Amino acid sequence: MTVETKKLTLEKVEHAAKSLKDVVRKTDLIDAHKLDCHARVYLKTENLQNTGSFKLRGAAYKISQLSEDEKEAGIIACSAGNHAQGVALAAANAGLKCTICMPDGAPISKIEATKALGAEVVLVRGTYDDAYSHAKMLQEKYHATFVHPFDDIEVIAGQGTIALEIMAQLETVEAIVVPIGGGGLIAGVAYVAKQINPKIKVYGVQAEKASSMFDSFLSGKHEMTETVETFADGIAVKTPGVQTLALVREYVDEIVTVTEDEIATAILTLMEKQKLIAEGAGATAVAALLFNKLPVADKHVVAVVSGGNIDVNILSRVITRGLITSGRQHTLEIALEDKPGQLVGVSSIIQECGANVIRVDYTDSDPNTSVTSCVLKIGIETRGFDQIEVVETALKAVGFNIVSSTR
Repeated sequence: MTVETKKLTLEKVEHAAKSLKDVVRKTDLIDAHKLDCHARVYLKTENLQNTGSFKLRGAAYKISQLSEDEKEAGIIACSAGNHAQGVALAAANAGLKCTICMPDGAPISKIEATKALGAEVVLVRGTYDDAYSHAKMLQEKYHATFVHPFDDIEVIAGQGTIALEIMAQLETVEAIVVPIGGGGLIAGVAYVAKQINPKIKVYGVQAEKASSMFDSFLSGKHEMTETVETFADGIAVKTPGVQTLALVREYVDEIVTVTEDEIATAILTLMEKQKLIAEGAGATAVAALLFNKLPVADKHVVAVVSGGNIDVNILSRVITRGLITSGRQHTLEIALEDKPGQLVGVSSIIQECGANVIRVDYTDSDPNTSVTSCVLKIGIETRGFDQIEVVETALKAVGFNIVSSTR
């Protein structure tokens, strides 16, 4: 362990918990028995935290530990949104001037929420890492106190209070699954969990297209990804923290990645089965469980739902993507003879199979079909892939020619 990470102690995390008692909400740990994950899953609902994310914990504890001179200089931070709101609220409670640099692609809802909490928002073109560079420049220019979103011991200690709550809420916990961006959350959670019970497994989850910690964990070196392309903006980080990586390598058992479709499915599943709204980053732990990415069968597992600040403008697209990925929506292209009754025949079979037609289109100009034929493109709503197979089998049984079956 490096000199830096030695500063993180269980006593510091316990002190953070006491300091945050009147600032953060002790979020519920709920039994998610409706989730089909081959494990006994519980959800740590940080999406219901004040500001809608766990980030308030680390930001508030960091600010509470600043000297009077540091507070006088004002606060500066960078964030894709959740850390911004945590810093803004904590700074407002302390009566401190606060400037937040945010990537210009951050969700509008997060930008406006940060402004509403009293912070000055500076939009920076590019990703979180570009916002970070600009924030550091402003810090040097104005000598403000920089509150790092993850690579800071006080911030990590604040996030570690989540593990203290989990351990008190579920004595039988055997594994904790945590989303990863820069690593502050999992570093704090893993450290605390292993101090209290070294047998507990701690697993991290990253978006497949923002996998810097996953890559660094595997290689043993500090890796940086050139680009991040994920709608899970809360974990869209090009490079992990130095201190967080050291802690992750020592205390985390395994890291896996999930695709955009898997994240979308997790968001949809949480909405339908648990009546919870999670943002992309917040749903990654559940996605890893839903798609059997981790060796947790029959174990008592806690998934940290780290945030719920999803932009409503993309929510409908995420839901549609989740429906498609889970086989709830499907598109068939069927070659038909251009004569009366064909559409009625197709729709009747779909109805008899218990599916629902939601979209119909056709073309009679496909060069791969005969002059007297047309191609029917029909969107259907089903219960899943098994029902899609039933529909296709029934259509083929009466002679319909399915030329394409796509998600």
